[in-house]
Amino acid sequence: MYFILFIGISIISWLVQHNLTNKFRKYSHVPIGSSMRGRDIAAQMLRDNGINNVSISSTPGQLTDHFNPANMTVNLSDVVYGSDSVAAAAVAAHECGHAVQHHTGYSMLVLRSKLVPVVSFASKWVSWVLLAGIFAVESFPQLLMAGIALFALTTLFSLVTLPVEIDASRRAIKWLNTAGVTDSYTHAMAQDALRAAAYTYVVAAISSLATLMYYVMILMRRRD
Repeated sequence: MYFILFIGISIISWLVQHNLTNKFRKYSHVPIGSSMRGRDIAAQMLRDNGINNVSISSTPGQLTDHFNPANMTVNLSDVVYGSDSVAAAAVAAHECGHAVQHHTGYSMLVLRSKLVPVVSFASKWVSWVLLAGIFAVESFPQLLMAGIALFALTTLFSLVTLPVEIDASRRAIKWLNTAGVTDSYTHAMAQDALRAAAYTYVVAAISSLATLMYYVMILMRRRD
């Protein structure tokens, strides 16, 4: 039953990722209308929210866009930084949404930031501990329990990430509309692109939760 569930989640994950890629490929060819590039949109959104201590830079790769609170930078991929497309506008505004969250002390972002060092440690060791715990579950079940605890931290991180990403998209969509960056035609596209991106985080959270329950069931079967 669990294998069927994992296969189903894997298929859904692939479909969601495929949909996201297609959406962004499609909307990357639709101009925003205002001729603003990704870097311009990011700069204006930061200014409009009273943020003057965050710089904007270009980073190589695709879908590598991110806000880094450590050095206070909004990093936009090359295709977003210099593009005037709907996709670029949506991504740039979304990443600035994270900067706004940081600026306003958004509670879930604060929680996620606090979890980062713990989750980094857990991610480094969790696979090895779980593997050893499964093999030694009969003689040393405490090892599997430790692995489950580590994996639970990564699951918690996925669950906390979900509202953070959704809120950043909500802020982005609201600002794009009120700032007049998008019109009625392009605004719907920007919403569609960010909605497709949000689905990837939903699937990731569900997948992590299902995997956690699988390891818990292995431990419970041993006790039975």
